[in-house]
Amino acid sequence: MTTGHRLAGKILRDRRFGVRFSDGSYPVNGGLLPESFLELDPPDHTRLRRLATPAFSPRRIDEYRARVEKVADALLDRDEFDLIADFAAPLPISVISDLLGVPDSDTAEFANYGALVAASFDTGVTAEMAGANDKVLALFDRLIAERRRRPGDDVISSLVAAEAERKLTAQEMLGTLVLLLVAGFETTVNLIGNGTRALLDHPAQWTLFKAHPELAPAVVEETLRWASPVQLTSRIAHERVDGIGEDEMVTLLIGAANRDPEVYPEAYRFDVMRVHRPEHLAFSSGIHYCLGATLARMEGDVAFRALARKMPDLRQAGPVTFRDSVVIRGLRSFPVSRS
Repeated sequence: MTTGHRLAGKILRDRRFGVRFSDGSYPVNGGLLPESFLELDPPDHTRLRRLATPAFSPRRIDEYRARVEKVADALLDRDEFDLIADFAAPLPISVISDLLGVPDSDTAEFANYGALVAASFDTGVTAEMAGANDKVLALFDRLIAERRRRPGDDVISSLVAAEAERKLTAQEMLGTLVLLLVAGFETTVNLIGNGTRALLDHPAQWTLFKAHPELAPAVVEETLRWASPVQLTSRIAHERVDGIGEDEMVTLLIGAANRDPEVYPEAYRFDVMRVHRPEHLAFSSGIHYCLGATLARMEGDVAFRALARKMPDLRQAGPVTFRDSVVIRGLRSFPVSRS
C-alpha cells in the first residue's frame, strides 16, 4: 500500500504492473458488470481502448459543450433543490446518453444504475443491483440491434461497425458500453458535488471564483485533487519489482496521494489558485488514464460557471449526506437554496 504521490504515479506508469494476475484472473468482488478494458492488460486493453477513444476526442468534446451549457442552465431554473439529484447527476447522464445515442426516454434508469454500481464496489452485488443490471444490459442489447439495422453517428454505431469487422466481440462491445456509461456518470457527478460543497465551505474561494469565472478549470483541478471522486485503485506486479513479488497487489490510495505534503504545499487547503505540478492522480495515470477525463473536465467547467452565474447567492439549505463508500468520495444528497 502507498499513500505517496510520486510512488503511486510511478507504479501507475510502470508497465511491469497490471490489473490481472499471471494466470489471467482478475481480483473481482463478484460484480455483475461485463468485462471491459478497465479490467484488462495489453494487448486486449490497447485494442479495446483504441476503439472507444474517438468518441472522446477534443473535437467531439467541443461539439458537446453547447448542449451541456443548455442542459446546465435548464436544470438550474429553480430556487430550492438537491444539488446531487437535481443537478450533478442529471447533467452527465444527459451528456453520456447523447454520446452513446440513448433515447431520452431510456435515460431515467441510468442515474440509479450508476449509483448502484458504485455502491457494489464496497457492498458487493445486491438484488437491487442485479435488477438494475438486467435492465441496462437489455437496453444496450436493444440499442445494439437497432444500430445494426440503422447505424447513426454515436458510440454504439461505431462499436457495432467494429464488431462487424471482427475488431471486438459482442460481449466486449457490451462491456465497453457499460464502462463508458458508469465511468461517464460516476466521476462527474461527484466532481460537481464535491466542488460545489468545497466552494460554499470556503467563502473566500467562492467569492474569488464568482469574480473570475475564467478560474473554472482551476476549480475543477483543485476539486479533483482535494476531494478525489475515486479514492483508491490497485495494481498487480507482473514480475518482482523492488521487493514486491510477482502477483503481489499494491493498493494506491489516490485520495492520500493527492494530498501528499511533499508534492503540494499546504496540501490540506482547498485553493483554486494552486499550481498543479505535478498533475494530480484523480484520473489515474499511465495506460489506464481515464479515457473520459477531457469530458469530465468540460462538464465540471460548465457546471461551476453556471452555478456562479445563475446562483451567486447559493447556500447550503440543510445537512448533507455522504455516499457510504470506501472507493468513492461523494455526496448522496446536498440540499441547497438560490439565496
